[in-house]
Amino acid sequence: MAKTATLYRCSECEATGPKWSGRCWSCNAWGTIEEIAMGSGTPLGQSLARGALSRVIDLQSVSGKETVRFSTNINEFDRCLGGGIVPGSAVLLGGDPGVGKSTLALQIAQSLLASKVNILYVAGEESPAQIKMRAERLNDKDLLNLSILADTNLLNILATSAAQKPNLLIIDSIQTIYNPEANGVPGSVAQVSGAAAKLVELAKTHNIAMILIGHVTKEGYIAGPKMLEHMVDVVLYLEGERFQSLRLLRAVKNRFGGINEVGVFEMTGAGMSEVANPSKLFLDEQISSRSGAAFTAIMEGTRVVACEIQALLSKSTLAYPKRTSVGFDLNRLWLILAVLAKHGKLPVHEQDVYINVVGGLKISEPASDLPVALSMISSLLDTPVSAEIVSVGEIGLSGEIRPVSQFDRRASEVERLGFSKMVIPARQNPGKTKLELIRVGDIRELIQKLFGKK
Repeated sequence: MAKTATLYRCSECEATGPKWSGRCWSCNAWGTIEEIAMGSGTPLGQSLARGALSRVIDLQSVSGKETVRFSTNINEFDRCLGGGIVPGSAVLLGGDPGVGKSTLALQIAQSLLASKVNILYVAGEESPAQIKMRAERLNDKDLLNLSILADTNLLNILATSAAQKPNLLIIDSIQTIYNPEANGVPGSVAQVSGAAAKLVELAKTHNIAMILIGHVTKEGYIAGPKMLEHMVDVVLYLEGERFQSLRLLRAVKNRFGGINEVGVFEMTGAGMSEVANPSKLFLDEQISSRSGAAFTAIMEGTRVVACEIQALLSKSTLAYPKRTSVGFDLNRLWLILAVLAKHGKLPVHEQDVYINVVGGLKISEPASDLPVALSMISSLLDTPVSAEIVSVGEIGLSGEIRPVSQFDRRASEVERLGFSKMVIPARQNPGKTKLELIRVGDIRELIQKLFGKK
């Protein structure tokens, strides 16, 4: 008989240790250590004797069928999925509290019900009365035909779903589901992973498409074990600031399409509204030349988004000048400031620096380095950059400006929006464009060509 060993595991991060502790050794959470029994394992010889031979097939003998999707008729959501929902797939939708996950799920149900798709909505957080109030706000009669299951017992949900056989199963949310066969309270690692495994198995065996709504931690990750993201086919994050109407839906994992796709929504009183042309949302309708403002074109997945970056530099009265950034990485800002001081010979070390990306957009790609630097130089010298100019480029530590990817798509978008000039890296291959190109090789050349300073 195999010996049983005792191990201790954190219910928050799944870190394990040989001894009990009041505080987790990894995530520092208090009161999360649980005792678990671990078998010593079976010898290899016994395992080989107990196992049965399985059938091995050649890949060429597998019949290749094109994946059939059904569209939600919400183009921004379908874009992130790669064209629509795949039957039998599991989609994990995560986001901060109040960002609009349940509203988006209800709007997906609303759109599919109009196409006569059978949907089962499992309500683990809200009562049917609360869901009806939300449906009335969306003002659609089709939602009155939505089937609601107000239950958090996993076994009841599995049995009901297998009997109903819906085309789409929506779980709101996975952290509220309780599995009587697993240890722990709802939301714990054991409960979340066990419930998710059973639900994904149900989706695969009964060919039911499923949307799991998940909470996120304060660090911005899906609450529960990381294994949860490995179980599902698609992982989507719904992002947005609490006091901003903008919502970005990002695909970080997709077995049926590309990743890093982005859908853009605007939260309104009637729910989530699609933004077909995000550039209009991030650009001022009355674009004018102002000191401290620069325009750029960034890539969000496969789409180009034009936006405005604003900078304000003012003489600091503090021993350590302040650096504040909204929508742009603060560490990247420090890097650009160091380059401007070293290679641009600009006195930015004595300035308070404030950076803002208009519209609540968050920028992470290096192609935005050049417009950020341009806006700061403009504010420092109190000299406006022409509103006809857009800039893209990555800044290196030696002050050089490096080429960016997918330049032709960026150029086409800014040309369509009415811009006439573009500041680009000297080594950039522009292809065919009607834009007037201003090539700059480094920071000094940028300052000289745009501001007339040597």
